[in-house]
Amino acid sequence: MEWSELKKNADGLVPCIVQDSKNGDVLMMAWMNEESFQKTIAEQRMCYWSRSRKELWIKGMTSGHFQYVKELYADCDSDTLLAKVEQIGAACHTGSRSCFFKQIL
Repeated sequence: MEWSELKKNADGLVPCIVQDSKNGDVLMMAWMNEESFQKTIAEQRMCYWSRSRKELWIKGMTSGHFQYVKELYADCDSDTLLAKVEQIGAACHTGSRSCFFKQIL
């Protein structure tokens, strides 16, 4: 699937859900633009668009906690991506393995 086939939000971004390829744990969600999408495919490491910093963000460049892409999917509406990755270290900036640790129910 090409970037042009994906449905983007008003800012030209697509959400990407990141899942551990070994155990299926949901690790995080981040945004991708066309440049981060293409870089992810070319380098086989997850690259995102940081909305707060307004720059590319290669996961692990500062923390060493890289995400190596094993599989990449688009959902049925082509408006959300799912990346199955080999996670090195923590996925969350808090140091937690997953960003989803605040239980509500």
